[in-house]
Amino acid sequence: MLNADFKIGAGFPALPAGGAVRAGGEFSGLYRQLHGEVSQFIENGSGSTSTTPPLRAAALSPEGLWHQLQASGEPVENNAAAPSPSQQEFLREIAPLAEQAGQRLGVAPEVLAAHAALESGWGQKPIRRSDGSDSHNLFALKAGASWRGEVAEVLTTEYEQGAPSKRREGFRSYAGPAQAFNDFAQLLLNSPRYQAALQTGADAQAYGRALQQGGYATDPAYADKLAATAQRIKAGGR
Repeated sequence: MLNADFKIGAGFPALPAGGAVRAGGEFSGLYRQLHGEVSQFIENGSGSTSTTPPLRAAALSPEGLWHQLQASGEPVENNAAAPSPSQQEFLREIAPLAEQAGQRLGVAPEVLAAHAALESGWGQKPIRRSDGSDSHNLFALKAGASWRGEVAEVLTTEYEQGAPSKRREGFRSYAGPAQAFNDFAQLLLNSPRYQAALQTGADAQAYGRALQQGGYATDPAYADKLAATAQRIKAGGR
C-alpha cells in the first residue's frame, strides 16, 4: 500500500482549501461531539440485511464505508454517517496534535484526523510491536533505510499493478502519538514528493491525491477512501 517511507492502510466547519487552518476550542469541541458516533459505526456494523446500503450505517471501517458509498451510487456528502462514540474518543485524543500539525502543513486538522483514522482504523487497529504494545504509528510510516528508531514488523497489504498482495514490512515505532504526528509533519515538509499536499486546507481529495501521486499509497482508491473518512467526520459536526 505504501512506498519505502509509508504504509497504507469533514467534520468541522469548512476551511478554505489552501487557506489558514483554524485552531482552538471550536475544533476540539466539535471533535468531542463527533467522536462518540464514529466508533460504533466501525465496531457494530449497520445491522441491515438490505441489498441497498443504508444512508446512515452504524458500524463500518473507513474502507467499508467507502465501498458502501461506491455501491450506493450517491455522493459522499449525502451518505456520510457521523462518527461513533469510540471513534469520537479517538478524535478527541488526537485533536490538539492534528491542530498543531495542521498549522505547520497548511492542512485542516480534520483532514489530518481523517488520515490518522484511515491508517489506524480509528485507533482500533494499531501497528503493534513484537511484544504486542502499540507502536503509535498513526500514519503507517514505513521504516526505510534512513530510519534510526525502533521498528515494528507486521503483515500488510500492498498493491502491485492494482492487485493486492500480502507481505511483511517494517514500520516506524514511536513513544506516543505526539511523536507520530511530528514525524509525519516533518516528512511532508521535507520531502519534495509531497509538496503538493501542503496548503490544501480542508480539501481532503486534493490532499489525498497529492499523497497518492507522491507515492505514499499504492491503493488506487486511497484518495477516495481518505475523502470518505473526512466526510464522515464532517457529518458529525452538522
